[in-house]
Amino acid sequence: MDLQTRKLNIIQYLIELKDEKLFNKIETIIKDKVGNKKMKPFTQEELLSRAKQSNDDYLAGNVKTQEDLEIESENW
Repeated sequence: MDLQTRKLNIIQYLIELKDEKLFNKIETIIKDKVGNKKMKPFTQEELLSRAKQSNDDYLAGNVKTQEDLEIESENW
């Protein structure tokens, strides 16, 4: 099973999870691991800049197909 599928499975599991105590434990673990990276939301300017760059890349043909990405991910 590839990483993307495993991530989606975990998301689905969390969506269906009803045990508050277990969810709190999972949340604490994630915050401990990710919290050190100082995640912050994008500013409006950053978001617009990223969207423009994505559009420019798409119009220039700088894209990969799903099949290309699947083949590439097999080599990770």
